Amino acid sequence: MAGNRQLRNSLLLTLTAAIWGVAFVAQSKGSAYMGAASFTGIRSLIAAAALIPFILLSDRRKPAQIPASQPKGLWKAGIICGALLCLASLVQQQGIELGTGAGKAGFITATYIVIVPILNLLIFHKRTGAALWLAVAIALAGLYLLCMDESFTIQRGDLFVLICAVAFSFQILAVDRFSPQFDALKLSAIQFLTCGVLASLLMVFRDIIPVGFATWSAPFATWDAWIPLLYAAILSSAVGYTLQIVAQKDLNPTLASLLMSLESLFAVLAGWLILHQRLTPRELLGAALVFAAVLIAQLAPAKRA
Repeated sequence: MAGNRQLRNSLLLTLTAAIWGVAFVAQSKGSAYMGAASFTGIRSLIAAAALIPFILLSDRRKPAQIPASQPKGLWKAGIICGALLCLASLVQQQGIELGTGAGKAGFITATYIVIVPILNLLIFHKRTGAALWLAVAIALAGLYLLCMDESFTIQRGDLFVLICAVAFSFQILAVDRFSPQFDALKLSAIQFLTCGVLASLLMVFRDIIPVGFATWSAPFATWDAWIPLLYAAILSSAVGYTLQIVAQKDLNPTLASLLMSLESLFAVLAGWLILHQRLTPRELLGAALVFAAVLIAQLAPAKRA
């Protein structure tokens, strides 16, 4: 039974990684029309609003099973996850806006597969098995081949994306801690509401006031700006992060981070399918290594303290 649940959750996280991988294309296109704070704030508020009907429907179908004292803890958990998500999303979008390519951003973001087990050991004293560490090393090598060229250089935008990887690592651990305790839809909605409010405050002072509302809102008159924004809001945010909360309930966070790192692979595939970018032999080798790492992680017993 537990094995079936872990397989189901692993498949859900793989689907999440696919959604997030395509989102790198949407984020790159969205950065041409609006600033990082605007993109993050609006997508997060739309995501929170999109989850409300599903929360109402879920509450009507089954009686509430949460003790009266738990909603307070739910809001605290959602605000913590939302603040971390806001930081991660803002600096990632800023890095892309500063010129970090989608593939390079995908690789640097996916370095959370190394950061997560280290933080998990230092903060929660949870050890990771040798097989999972081997999978992490193989995946990191595969991601490098998949997303980077031979001349690896660190630019200003790359540093923002590196901060994003650290923030996402803390967000993954926060979700691992809170997801078994609370309703996934409600936790996800509060997370996005928090992220949207924080990013919108920055949007007002950074994006709207300096240029005026009319100039700031001009790109929203075209579907070219709304299509990547709605994809990032509905699929990448509302669907993707809710699936993350659901799927992480019974998975080791190191294994979860490995599965989610597949987003870099799907980002390259999305570039191939949508932008007609061909895969080189180097990229194919990198993809094979990432798949091998995920397979090793799945076959290895997930160790918890």
